[in-house]
Amino acid sequence: MNATLHLLVTLVLCTVVVRPLARARWVWRSPRTGILLWQMLMLTWVLCAVGVAVAIGLSPYGRDIPTALSSWLGGAPRPAGFTALHVVVLVTGFAMAAGLVAALAWSWIRVVRIRRRHRDILALVAREDEELPGVLILDHPLTVAYCLPGLRAQVVVSSGALAALSPAEVAAVLAHEQTHARERHDLVLLPFAALRRLLPRIRLVGVMAEAVALLVEMRADECACRDQSPGLLATALRRVSQSAVVPPPGAIGITDGAVAARLARIDRASSPLPLLARLLLLLGGVVLVSTPLSFLVV
Repeated sequence: MNATLHLLVTLVLCTVVVRPLARARWVWRSPRTGILLWQMLMLTWVLCAVGVAVAIGLSPYGRDIPTALSSWLGGAPRPAGFTALHVVVLVTGFAMAAGLVAALAWSWIRVVRIRRRHRDILALVAREDEELPGVLILDHPLTVAYCLPGLRAQVVVSSGALAALSPAEVAAVLAHEQTHARERHDLVLLPFAALRRLLPRIRLVGVMAEAVALLVEMRADECACRDQSPGLLATALRRVSQSAVVPPPGAIGITDGAVAARLARIDRASSPLPLLARLLLLLGGVVLVSTPLSFLVV
């Protein structure tokens, strides 16, 4: 099987798998494994999409992609059948790769600026409390709790949340948000958000982004339930979700993701996937990613 066909088959496979994986409930049992699977699936999908265009553009050379690309860039004699159409397809592949890198860089710069401004505002309006070290309290009647990620991550709760929740429920909420900060879930979400911004009309990209956002919240729920009672977290989540307050741009709120699905998962208290199953799934993801890399790099 030549490179073009191999990359195209892998691209179709990744595309077909997106919706079933997004609907799968077994992924909820081990959110961190699910997040890694989605990351590898997205990387494979992007590499194959770029690789197909590059492979088609270089197909007249009849050689592997790195060698053919080196010949093309090195000014070697063009083979018979190498037309302007091949050049257009080849340049399109490079433009796709450049666009993805640019979208990722712009999303990072944009979110860093937003968070910097938000931190400046918090420095003026938020306060600290000795009973909640490392947490900023925002005097606001609505029930709000969110994490502002970054190298200096900050967890913010409103005075309304402190009044509406018991101390144990507050601790569960803080454990949830601290997981976002500790595991840098903002970096997990960033590539999917960048791809969604670059390709807003492709519904599958939105499906991937929404599935990962839900798993990120489930992962934070999972860690919070280790420190606090699952019932406390479920009660706190229900109360906070009633305010329907959207967290500010650049932040990750406790009510992000499908709240009903998360509550169902907490109430069900399913056991994690067996270790062997998780290892096999991750091994399959590694094999999937290695497919386009074997043609694009080797």
